[in-house]
Amino acid sequence: MSEIIHLKSYKYPNIPHYEWEGRLLQKTPDYAMVLCEKGRELKHHTKGITFTIDLTSLEYFFFKEGFTVAMEVGAGEILSFYCNIATPSVWNGDELHYIDLDLDLIKRRKEDWQVIDKDEFESNAVKYGYPPDLKNYALQSLERLQKRIHTASFPFDGSGLVYLSESKR
Repeated sequence: MSEIIHLKSYKYPNIPHYEWEGRLLQKTPDYAMVLCEKGRELKHHTKGITFTIDLTSLEYFFFKEGFTVAMEVGAGEILSFYCNIATPSVWNGDELHYIDLDLDLIKRRKEDWQVIDKDEFESNAVKYGYPPDLKNYALQSLERLQKRIHTASFPFDGSGLVYLSESKR
């Protein structure tokens, strides 16, 4: 499997936020694993800017969970993590999209995990009128994600690294 797909992130309820491309490595009923290679362009719609990303990432988009996971990789190892709390990802043709619910869980190299953008979550909840069940869903998704990390459950078990060496062949 090596098809190029379009990835899109929206802000609630359906405001374009980010857009980029990646190579589909694996698709199951539960998730899609995508390789996003160094040098790709990332359109940041809310800032009106296009960036060139100078790192490779292995990204997971879950169809039944409220988060995405991006792992910055280099030299066959995971360098950092960036996890978005979001609605479950959805396929639409050759596009995979989700709604970013502002909260992020990150781990930089040699640092502990930290939740960021709590203030953005609270202000956007008011600004865009997040329904109470959506706010609760976001907070519960954050807890489920933290549990996966704590127990080194997929995709935090390192199993995706095998795809990096296979994709180089």
